Amino acid sequence: MNFVTTTLDNRGVATVTLNNPAKHNAFDDVVIGELTEAFNTLNDNADVRVVVLAAKGKNFSAGADLGWMKRTANYSREENIADAQALAGMLKTLNTMTKPTIARIQGAAFGGAVGLVSCCDMAVAAERAVFSLSEVKIGLIPATISPYVIAAIGQRAARRYFTTAERFSAAEALTLGLVSKLVSTEEELDHAVTELVKQLLTSGPQAVTAAKQLAFDMDREISDQLIAQTCERIADIRTSPEGQEGLTAFLEKRSPAWVQ
Repeated sequence: MNFVTTTLDNRGVATVTLNNPAKHNAFDDVVIGELTEAFNTLNDNADVRVVVLAAKGKNFSAGADLGWMKRTANYSREENIADAQALAGMLKTLNTMTKPTIARIQGAAFGGAVGLVSCCDMAVAAERAVFSLSEVKIGLIPATISPYVIAAIGQRAARRYFTTAERFSAAEALTLGLVSKLVSTEEELDHAVTELVKQLLTSGPQAVTAAKQLAFDMDREISDQLIAQTCERIADIRTSPEGQEGLTAFLEKRSPAWVQ
């Protein structure tokens, strides 16, 4: 079974779909690899005009897969860095695609899924969608996704949601700038995505690519050095006593030691 599927219509509109609804589209190293390959392939295809990132089922993505978390709990620092670099590479590939990208969010988007949304140029969400940067609940931090989330919602909001790990609504995500448009139903979600696609297709493909690059060039670019630092930070905290306690407590379905 492919956990990521890709379609391309005759207009040049590609849809990359997270395809593991039974696990709420949680991702692991396999899914990260499939997403990276899909994004690179589409970016290299001159016929592609727009890329939509979607997901099957009730939710967009629950973030990291439980089995993957179990494996990383026993990784060394060096293994954690290599693991984080794969995720960082996928996020960078999505963030820097030359094609305009649209995230379609029908339900929950937790942890790393907020990073996926942040890496897209625009996002449309249904009212029932809910978001959370929940890493600190298990003694971790949203390090690898942090440059993209901060770019999307700003440092002040990031300081709140990185530290509280509270869930926030699609309406709040719209206010923060994480979401570009909010709709009531999933049917309206499809319509809103279609309208954005139509709008993008009315413009020159090369101009759209150049305009997107302009936004990067006129702002502080996320560098390879910064990405490397985020990989080191998540590796450090995953292998720390608190990170190990948080992961162990999560996997054992108990409260971590710091919860009174």
